[in-house]
Amino acid sequence: MLKSARSKQKEKDPEGRMPLADHLRELRNRLAKATLAIVIASAVAVVYSQELMDFLTSPVPECGKDGPKKGGVCATIVYTDLLSPFTTTVKVVLMAGIVASCPFWLYQLWAFVAPGLHRSEKKYSYYFAAAAAPLFALGVYFAYLIMPVSMKVLLSITPAPAENLLSVDKILDFTVRMVLIFGFSFELPLLLIMLNLTGMVTGRRMLGWWRGAVMGIFVFGAIATPSTDPLGMVALSGPIILLYFLAVGFSLLNDRRRRRNDPDAELDDDEASALDLTPSNLGEVEAVSAAGALPGQATGDADGGRSNRLNGYDDIT
Repeated sequence: MLKSARSKQKEKDPEGRMPLADHLRELRNRLAKATLAIVIASAVAVVYSQELMDFLTSPVPECGKDGPKKGGVCATIVYTDLLSPFTTTVKVVLMAGIVASCPFWLYQLWAFVAPGLHRSEKKYSYYFAAAAAPLFALGVYFAYLIMPVSMKVLLSITPAPAENLLSVDKILDFTVRMVLIFGFSFELPLLLIMLNLTGMVTGRRMLGWWRGAVMGIFVFGAIATPSTDPLGMVALSGPIILLYFLAVGFSLLNDRRRRRNDPDAELDDDEASALDLTPSNLGEVEAVSAAGALPGQATGDADGGRSNRLNGYDDIT
């Protein structure tokens, strides 16, 4: 088994510091473990390669036993060359191995980075990871929900004399792009929340950006969706806009909590806080009597009878 470089140290640094050689050795071990996990998961996925191919091509409206039909009613899935079945299966199996083993290799990445983080940074990282996975899964769900409709819209443009023959490689690329684009796009509101928690962006400022944000999200949806149809753009942009305003609402509540705990929390580094310069009544001054430190100091006679002292001191201060 590969042992961590940190476990070999006799005296562990409480701040997680190590020499550069130990860091490189630690990185090598973590990468080896992550690669081994991906290889094992991919080997298991080989057994279910046919089921995986059926799942990835399920959004395509396939033609029945009657064969290809003219026009945009359906499509026939084909392989374009001799090596396509092998290369496509390798891609699908490798992709399934990466997805299936993601909890393990993500843990290896976290175990390498975590010792260098502060306690507050670790806390935010836990929150980010706990929210990122459901949001990514929600984006993937929307992608698979919209892909059959998008494919039907695109196939309907086919003129009647033509037939639709779709390559498996093209279908795989289309599916992966849709899944990744939808999945990572749903992480945008989480990024805004993290910026607000770290004090870089306020909720009021994000609320002032809403017009530009809505326009930018629609433009991004039109460019990013591979289907290039209005339905795919709306399906991607609508949920992101909703999540954006939820992030703004969370940021406003967090800013209110921050102001309640610290009124000067939102001030810039070079901005002075408001000072209350109103003079306050000190009340009645209490007279304090103290004995002189030198003989005759209290009466002013310690200098041999000189009268240039006031209350036993050489000057009026």
